[in-house]
Amino acid sequence: MAMATLFRVLLLILIFSDSFVSIRSLGLGINYGQIANNLPSPSRVAYLLGSLNISRVKLYDADPNVLSAFANTDVEFVIGLGNEYLQKMTDPIQAQGWIQQHVRPYISQTKIKCITVGNEVLTGNNTQLMSYLLPAMQTVNGALANLGLSKEIYVTTAHSFGILGNSFPPSAGAFRQDLTEYIQSILNFHSQTHSPFLINAYPFFAYKDNPQQISLNYALFQPDPGMTDSVTNLHYDNMLYAQIDAVYSAIKALGHTDIQVKVSETGWPSKGDPDEVGATPENARLYNGNLLRRIEQNQGTPARPSVPVDIYVFALFNEDLKPGPVSERNYGLYYPDGSPVYNIGLQGYLPRMDYSASKKNVDRILNLFIIPIALLIYSL
Repeated sequence: MAMATLFRVLLLILIFSDSFVSIRSLGLGINYGQIANNLPSPSRVAYLLGSLNISRVKLYDADPNVLSAFANTDVEFVIGLGNEYLQKMTDPIQAQGWIQQHVRPYISQTKIKCITVGNEVLTGNNTQLMSYLLPAMQTVNGALANLGLSKEIYVTTAHSFGILGNSFPPSAGAFRQDLTEYIQSILNFHSQTHSPFLINAYPFFAYKDNPQQISLNYALFQPDPGMTDSVTNLHYDNMLYAQIDAVYSAIKALGHTDIQVKVSETGWPSKGDPDEVGATPENARLYNGNLLRRIEQNQGTPARPSVPVDIYVFALFNEDLKPGPVSERNYGLYYPDGSPVYNIGLQGYLPRMDYSASKKNVDRILNLFIIPIALLIYSL
């Protein structure tokens, strides 16, 4: 109770500060990856996100330390089952056991709203893993249903944009033919369970691969002539929205118009290898800053103007242990010490001390703030 009260007091101070930018009630979430050896403790991260007013977080696992640290906050979680779990999750007993161990103990205090089963499975090379994907999703959903949680927590999976065989123009969006069989069944599952279709969409990759033909301004939400879809006559002034509508078109081509597309990852790296064209702090600032402003306006895409885009930015922190090119370790909005990699107008605070190790200090601060205020009110 003391911690929650302190949270409210400090947030009120921040809300009335000129430097605070509120993003409450917006369609912005954040990916909280932890492939690093220098990240702050989850309880400190909980404070950082509270000061930023970010209330939606996507994990790639079901880290009990994170879920416990965010207890009794308003943060809604997407938790993940890694690809290594897919075969096990096709077994109802193991799926039930996983839910009992990783979900059931936390849901009374921490808001778990979604479980992603696997990540970018269909664009990998493991066809056996692909065959496990839908059965694992169905079994995990069944395990939730057995506990009366299937209406509270939805099940989905996150796809790479590479599942599309065609994305231009957006109205001609189509899935790869070799994946259609898998995707059709997954779409039927989404339709039956009213769960969203998640896509990881990165205009950075398209620009990096073809900087001569793709406008950097178009990729960064900067002023640009954009493009007009010759079939629908809809105009696009940025690539991300064109990518989202291409996914909607691909879904429609397989007979579904009742499934919402959400962006489970998007972002721009602040640093890259010499051949990673465009990976700079300035471009990352422009991409994420312009994206935030679009979200603040509750914008929809040209094809779905009344449906605000629902996006999880990648990522909260730079992650120093991620393999691959330099860019993979430099997508964070923040360095692990809590300082921003670049300024997009979000002013947050990462405390120096762990909450769990500073209860006495918390109580002391509460006494400094709360008791005098209470006495003042009483005297009036």
